[in-house]
Amino acid sequence: MPRANRHWLSGHVWHITHRCHRQQFLLKFARDHRLWRRWLFDARQRFGLCVLDFIVTSNHIHLLVQDRATEKLQRACN
Repeated sequence: MPRANRHWLSGHVWHITHRCHRQQFLLKFARDHRLWRRWLFDARQRFGLCVLDFIVTSNHIHLLVQDRATEKLQRACN
């Protein structure tokens, strides 16, 4: 099934979820959580995102980010 169209409204708060491939438990170890947090830190610096909160579970993540009225979040998610 194709993904639904995304509508971008700059300057809003976004709840973003991402599941591991085939819902596998790829994030179950502390080292995997640390690596993912490092990727988040790098993405935050690269795209200038305001990360309000996040949670990493064993097979998916949740992000709460705010787009600062630019199109950077749209570029980061494409």
